[in-house]
Amino acid sequence: MYGDLPVIDPLSLTIEPGSFVSIIGPSGCGKTTLMRIVAGLEPASGGMVQLDDATPAEARSRKRVAMVPQQPGLLPWRTVHANARLLLDVNTAANPPGATDPMALLEEVGLGDFLDAYPHELSGGMQQRVALVRALALHAPLLVMDEPFAALDEITRAEMRVILARLVEGRGATVLFITHSISEAVALSDRVLVSSTRPSRMVADIAIDLPRPRSADVEDDPRFVALCADVRHALQAGRA
Repeated sequence: MYGDLPVIDPLSLTIEPGSFVSIIGPSGCGKTTLMRIVAGLEPASGGMVQLDDATPAEARSRKRVAMVPQQPGLLPWRTVHANARLLLDVNTAANPPGATDPMALLEEVGLGDFLDAYPHELSGGMQQRVALVRALALHAPLLVMDEPFAALDEITRAEMRVILARLVEGRGATVLFITHSISEAVALSDRVLVSSTRPSRMVADIAIDLPRPRSADVEDDPRFVALCADVRHALQAGRA
Protein backbone atom coordinates (compact mmCIF):
# COMPACT_ATOMS: atom_id res chain seq x y z
CA MET A 1 0.00 0.00 0.00
CA TYR A 2 1.03 3.64 -0.61
CA GLY A 3 -1.22 5.44 1.84
CA ASP A 4 -4.65 4.13 0.84
CA LEU A 5 -3.46 3.28 -2.67
CA PRO A 6 -2.95 -0.46 -3.34
CA VAL A 7 0.36 -0.99 -5.15
CA ILE A 8 0.92 -4.76 -5.20
CA ASP A 9 -1.79 -7.42 -5.20
CA PRO A 10 -1.27 -10.50 -3.01
CA LEU A 11 1.77 -12.25 -4.44
CA SER A 12 3.39 -15.63 -3.88
CA LEU A 13 6.85 -15.87 -5.40
CA THR A 14 9.84 -18.15 -4.89
CA ILE A 15 13.21 -17.37 -6.49
CA GLU A 16 15.73 -20.17 -6.74
CA PRO A 17 19.20 -19.45 -5.30
CA GLY A 18 21.73 -18.58 -7.98
CA SER A 19 19.12 -17.64 -10.58
CA PHE A 20 18.75 -14.38 -12.51
CA VAL A 21 15.14 -13.15 -12.43
CA SER A 22 13.90 -10.00 -14.15
CA ILE A 23 10.66 -8.16 -13.46
CA ILE A 24 9.24 -6.09 -16.29
CA GLY A 25 6.02 -4.11 -16.41
CA PRO A 26 4.43 -0.74 -17.17
CA SER A 27 5.80 2.41 -15.54
CA GLY A 28 4.31 2.96 -12.08
CA CYS A 29 3.11 -0.63 -11.67
CA GLY A 30 5.01 -1.23 -8.40
CA LYS A 31 8.23 -2.91 -9.59
CA THR A 32 10.49 -0.59 -7.61
CA THR A 33 8.26 -0.89 -4.52
CA LEU A 34 8.56 -4.68 -4.68
CA MET A 35 12.32 -4.40 -5.10
CA ARG A 36 12.63 -2.05 -2.12
CA ILE A 37 10.61 -4.45 0.06
CA VAL A 38 12.84 -7.38 -0.95
CA ALA A 39 15.96 -5.30 -0.31
CA GLY A 40 14.77 -4.33 3.17
CA LEU A 41 14.39 -0.64 2.36
CA GLU A 42 10.63 -0.56 2.93
CA PRO A 43 8.41 -2.75 5.11
CA ALA A 44 5.61 -4.71 3.48
CA SER A 45 2.14 -3.61 4.59
CA GLY A 46 1.13 -7.27 4.77
CA GLY A 47 2.38 -10.79 4.18
CA MET A 48 5.90 -12.11 4.67
CA VAL A 49 9.16 -11.84 2.76
CA GLN A 50 11.99 -14.22 3.62
CA LEU A 51 15.55 -14.29 2.34
CA ASP A 52 16.81 -17.74 3.29
CA ASP A 53 16.38 -17.71 7.09
CA ALA A 54 16.08 -13.94 7.56
CA THR A 55 13.73 -11.02 7.01
CA PRO A 56 14.89 -8.47 4.42
CA ALA A 57 15.87 -6.01 7.16
CA GLU A 58 17.93 -8.67 8.95
CA ALA A 59 19.57 -9.77 5.71
CA ARG A 60 20.43 -6.17 4.85
CA SER A 61 21.96 -5.54 8.28
CA ARG A 62 24.16 -8.61 7.75
CA LYS A 63 25.17 -7.36 4.27
CA ARG A 64 23.50 -10.31 2.58
CA VAL A 65 21.80 -7.96 0.10
CA ALA A 66 23.64 -5.68 -2.31
CA MET A 67 21.86 -3.10 -4.44
CA VAL A 68 22.53 -1.25 -7.69
CA PRO A 69 20.09 1.69 -7.98
CA GLN A 70 18.92 3.63 -11.03
CA GLN A 71 21.50 6.36 -10.35
CA PRO A 72 25.06 5.37 -9.40
CA GLY A 73 24.97 7.33 -6.13
CA LEU A 74 28.73 7.82 -6.02
CA LEU A 75 30.19 10.12 -3.38
CA PRO A 76 31.83 13.05 -5.20
CA TRP A 77 34.73 13.33 -2.73
CA ARG A 78 35.75 9.67 -3.05
CA THR A 79 37.82 8.27 -5.89
CA VAL A 80 36.73 5.38 -8.09
CA HIS A 81 38.55 2.88 -5.87
CA ALA A 82 37.21 4.46 -2.67
CA ASN A 83 33.65 4.53 -4.01
CA ALA A 84 33.93 0.88 -5.01
CA ARG A 85 35.07 0.09 -1.44
CA LEU A 86 32.29 2.09 0.21
CA LEU A 87 30.09 -0.82 1.33
CA LEU A 88 33.14 -2.67 2.63
CA ASP A 89 34.33 0.35 4.63
CA VAL A 90 31.01 0.83 6.46
CA ASN A 91 30.14 -1.51 9.34
CA THR A 92 33.17 -3.69 8.61
CA ALA A 93 32.22 -6.25 11.26
CA ALA A 94 29.26 -7.31 9.08
CA ASN A 95 31.31 -7.91 5.92
CA PRO A 96 30.58 -11.37 4.47
CA PRO A 97 33.47 -13.88 4.41
CA GLY A 98 33.91 -13.53 0.64
CA ALA A 99 34.09 -9.73 0.64
CA THR A 100 37.34 -8.55 -0.93
CA ASP A 101 38.97 -5.36 -2.15
CA PRO A 102 37.37 -4.54 -5.52
CA MET A 103 40.64 -3.87 -7.36
CA ALA A 104 40.37 -6.98 -9.55
CA LEU A 105 36.73 -6.23 -10.37
CA LEU A 106 37.61 -2.65 -11.35
CA GLU A 107 40.27 -4.01 -13.68
CA GLU A 108 37.77 -6.50 -15.10
CA VAL A 109 35.25 -3.79 -16.02
CA GLY A 110 37.93 -1.63 -17.64
CA LEU A 111 38.45 0.94 -14.88
CA GLY A 112 41.99 -0.02 -13.92
CA ASP A 113 43.35 3.25 -15.33
CA PHE A 114 40.79 5.36 -13.43
CA LEU A 115 41.27 4.21 -9.84
CA ASP A 116 42.18 7.71 -8.64
CA ALA A 117 39.58 9.54 -10.75
CA TYR A 118 36.55 11.25 -9.22
CA PRO A 119 32.92 10.73 -10.31
CA HIS A 120 32.70 14.04 -12.21
CA GLU A 121 35.58 12.85 -14.40
CA LEU A 122 33.72 9.72 -15.52
CA SER A 123 31.10 9.06 -18.19
CA GLY A 124 27.68 7.77 -17.16
CA GLY A 125 28.60 4.24 -18.18
CA MET A 126 31.82 4.35 -16.17
CA GLN A 127 29.97 5.62 -13.10
CA GLN A 128 27.49 2.77 -13.37
CA ARG A 129 30.35 0.27 -13.64
CA VAL A 130 31.68 1.62 -10.33
CA ALA A 131 28.22 1.16 -8.77
CA LEU A 132 28.11 -2.41 -10.08
CA VAL A 133 31.56 -3.21 -8.70
CA ARG A 134 30.62 -1.61 -5.34
CA ALA A 135 27.71 -4.05 -5.04
CA LEU A 136 29.57 -7.13 -6.31
CA ALA A 137 32.55 -6.55 -4.00
CA LEU A 138 30.36 -7.54 -1.04
CA HIS A 139 29.82 -11.05 -2.47
CA ALA A 140 26.31 -10.85 -1.02
CA PRO A 141 24.04 -13.80 -1.84
CA LEU A 142 21.37 -11.45 -3.27
CA LEU A 143 22.00 -8.70 -5.81
CA VAL A 144 19.04 -6.36 -6.39
CA MET A 145 19.19 -4.05 -9.41
CA ASP A 146 16.62 -1.32 -10.08
CA GLU A 147 16.81 -0.30 -13.76
CA PRO A 148 20.56 0.26 -13.45
CA PHE A 149 21.09 0.97 -17.15
CA ALA A 150 18.00 3.08 -17.84
CA ALA A 151 19.86 6.40 -18.13
CA LEU A 152 22.54 5.07 -20.50
CA ASP A 153 22.64 5.38 -24.28
CA GLU A 154 21.88 2.23 -26.27
CA ILE A 155 25.51 1.40 -27.11
CA THR A 156 26.69 1.79 -23.50
CA ARG A 157 23.64 -0.11 -22.26
CA ALA A 158 24.46 -3.06 -24.53
CA GLU A 159 28.06 -3.04 -23.26
CA MET A 160 26.90 -2.99 -19.63
CA ARG A 161 24.58 -5.91 -20.32
CA VAL A 162 27.52 -8.03 -21.50
CA ILE A 163 29.67 -6.92 -18.55
CA LEU A 164 26.94 -7.79 -16.04
CA ALA A 165 26.32 -11.22 -17.58
CA ARG A 166 30.04 -11.99 -17.45
CA LEU A 167 30.43 -10.85 -13.84
CA VAL A 168 27.46 -12.68 -12.33
CA GLU A 169 27.70 -15.99 -14.18
CA GLY A 170 29.42 -18.59 -12.06
CA ARG A 171 29.46 -16.45 -8.89
CA GLY A 172 26.42 -18.13 -7.34
CA ALA A 173 24.61 -14.88 -6.55
CA THR A 174 20.85 -14.57 -6.92
CA VAL A 175 19.90 -11.53 -9.02
CA LEU A 176 16.58 -9.67 -8.96
CA PHE A 177 16.62 -7.22 -11.88
CA ILE A 178 14.05 -4.51 -12.62
CA THR A 179 13.87 -3.25 -16.20
CA HIS A 180 11.64 -1.67 -18.84
CA SER A 181 13.62 -3.30 -21.67
CA ILE A 182 12.27 -6.54 -23.11
CA SER A 183 15.53 -7.42 -24.88
CA GLU A 184 17.55 -6.69 -21.74
CA ALA A 185 15.33 -8.94 -19.62
CA VAL A 186 15.50 -11.83 -22.10
CA ALA A 187 19.25 -11.50 -22.73
CA LEU A 188 20.16 -11.62 -19.03
CA SER A 189 17.58 -13.76 -17.28
CA ASP A 190 16.68 -17.31 -16.37
CA ARG A 191 13.09 -16.15 -15.76
CA VAL A 192 11.15 -13.04 -16.72
CA LEU A 193 8.21 -12.07 -14.50
CA VAL A 194 5.71 -9.82 -16.29
CA SER A 195 3.69 -7.42 -14.17
CA SER A 196 0.28 -5.91 -14.87
CA THR A 197 -0.61 -2.28 -14.31
CA ARG A 198 -1.10 -1.15 -10.69
CA PRO A 199 -1.99 -2.83 -8.43
CA SER A 200 0.74 -5.12 -9.64
CA ARG A 201 0.11 -8.81 -10.23
CA MET A 202 2.33 -11.22 -12.13
CA VAL A 203 0.55 -12.09 -15.38
CA ALA A 204 3.34 -14.30 -16.76
CA ASP A 205 6.39 -16.23 -15.57
CA ILE A 206 8.48 -16.94 -18.68
CA ALA A 207 11.42 -19.34 -18.55
CA ILE A 208 14.35 -18.16 -20.67
CA ASP A 209 15.87 -21.35 -22.05
CA LEU A 210 18.78 -19.77 -23.92
CA PRO A 211 22.15 -21.47 -23.32
CA ARG A 212 24.82 -19.84 -21.16
CA PRO A 213 27.24 -18.17 -21.32
CA ARG A 214 25.49 -15.56 -23.47
CA SER A 215 27.32 -13.11 -25.69
CA ALA A 216 25.96 -10.04 -27.46
CA ASP A 217 25.21 -12.30 -30.43
CA VAL A 218 22.40 -13.98 -28.47
CA GLU A 219 20.05 -11.35 -29.87
CA ASP A 220 20.51 -12.86 -33.34
CA ASP A 221 19.15 -16.22 -32.15
CA PRO A 222 15.61 -16.95 -33.46
CA ARG A 223 14.74 -18.32 -30.01
CA PHE A 224 15.68 -14.95 -28.49
CA VAL A 225 13.32 -13.19 -30.90
CA ALA A 226 10.51 -15.61 -30.03
CA LEU A 227 11.01 -15.12 -26.29
CA CYS A 228 10.95 -11.34 -26.70
CA ALA A 229 7.62 -11.73 -28.49
CA ASP A 230 6.29 -13.84 -25.62
CA VAL A 231 7.24 -11.13 -23.10
CA ARG A 232 5.77 -8.38 -25.30
CA HIS A 233 2.45 -10.24 -25.66
CA ALA A 234 2.31 -10.80 -21.89
CA LEU A 235 2.89 -7.08 -21.29
CA GLN A 236 0.05 -6.25 -23.66
CA ALA A 237 -2.24 -8.68 -21.82
CA GLY A 238 -1.26 -7.13 -18.49
CA ARG A 239 -2.41 -3.71 -19.67
CA ALA A 240 -5.83 -5.01 -20.66
